[in-house]
Amino acid sequence: MVQRYPMTPEGHLALTIELQERKSVERPRIIAAIAEARAHGDLKENAEYHAAKEQQGFCEGRIQEIEAKLSAAEVIELSKLEQNGRVVFGVTVEIENLDTEERKQYKIVGDDEADFKLNKISLNSPIARGLIGKRAGDEVKIETPKGVAEYEITQVLYI
Repeated sequence: MVQRYPMTPEGHLALTIELQERKSVERPRIIAAIAEARAHGDLKENAEYHAAKEQQGFCEGRIQEIEAKLSAAEVIELSKLEQNGRVVFGVTVEIENLDTEERKQYKIVGDDEADFKLNKISLNSPIARGLIGKRAGDEVKIETPKGVAEYEITQVLYI
């Protein structure tokens, strides 16, 4: 069975753009750098050549990784989901820490889209796993690096 990668439409677009950039800009730039380094002669002691070959390997690996993820992508559009108030992939959820009364808002996204600084958390993160399937008003206990924290889901936004 093929592993599916859940993605938001924005995440799918970002990977598609990265793939195009790597194929049309990065790959030709690296090939040119390799050709230039080759022209300098002895390849055994040519640091520029070895650096360019290493870049090429990384770039080609990333291209293959992106192509695999896009081919197995399951793009989930919130507008097509039943809005029953449950926390599901793609929603933005507001939670309140019951000890500190601190409120945070997170959007639950795919692994490649996760960016904690932008409050986008992976579907596979402990916080998201603890929230999936719950509703506004539910209280959840989530294992954090500082121990178990209790939260109340204050809002589930399908935005």
